[in-house]
Amino acid sequence: MKRISFFKSSDIVTIAFVAALSIVEALFSFRIQHWFFFVSLNTLLIAAIIISSWYVHTKQSNVNAIITFFRDWYLVPYILLIYTQSSSINHSIHQRDYDDFLIAADRFIFHTDPTQWIYQFSHPLVTEILQIAYSSYYLFFIALFFELYRRNNRDDFNTGTMLVVYGFYLSYVGYLLLPAVGPRFTLHNFFSTETELPGIFLTDYLRIIVNSGGGVPTGVPNPIDFVHRDAFPSGHTQLTLVAMYIAFTTETKIRWWLFVAGSLLIISTIYMRYHYVTDVIVGVVFFVFTVWSGEKINTWWNERIKKV
Repeated sequence: MKRISFFKSSDIVTIAFVAALSIVEALFSFRIQHWFFFVSLNTLLIAAIIISSWYVHTKQSNVNAIITFFRDWYLVPYILLIYTQSSSINHSIHQRDYDDFLIAADRFIFHTDPTQWIYQFSHPLVTEILQIAYSSYYLFFIALFFELYRRNNRDDFNTGTMLVVYGFYLSYVGYLLLPAVGPRFTLHNFFSTETELPGIFLTDYLRIIVNSGGGVPTGVPNPIDFVHRDAFPSGHTQLTLVAMYIAFTTETKIRWWLFVAGSLLIISTIYMRYHYVTDVIVGVVFFVFTVWSGEKINTWWNERIKKV
């Protein structure tokens, strides 16, 4: 235990998830086109965590500023890199999508398709506001991390980052188990989105950024062949709630801004046709499990470290 006492709990869950993802990619190498590249990249990601953690722990006060910065902030780019892998290989593994199951669940609960029902309330101003909220997703975590970091309270920062990245990895497990593209491809015509849900100033540009981040290049005739399968669960819902929880429990200055913007984001997941309501409901369940189990893991690890 002493040999790995320099790891934070967020390091442990990251290494564990990346290692598990690599095993899955190796097992399904006959279906995943670039599996060797992914496994090689993951090996480098894990090595970077181990080396930087050991270096900072060993050098303590006499540490290179660049390595210190990486040690504290590597989780931000890692989240994006691991997301891209998880949501792009799941269709290759399953050889199908499960949108039909999610559509059936929505219809069983609501007796209608919620994304079609909510269309009656659409308006360019509403679309503009909700598209901005949806597109601000990753900014929530950067703002939250920075707010915790600048306090110079390492416990709050480490606990906050642990819960966020752990929550992301749990959502990626959902992507791997149940790949789905979302209602904008199944219940609606993807190419009609701009005419059916027009914004005012920023919507079209932000929509392009969201599509690109989700794997869809601009102008392709068959976007469903490119899009990442990341509809189930709604990670946007799950992680936004996690961010709200952290912001309020640590009494950050951005908590009320995050509450308002986050609430709009959750509404936007349905209004903007990115998710089924079932995705959102399961996202709430994942949020509860993230906080409950994540805090237990974090406490357990910190107590073990203190005994070393």
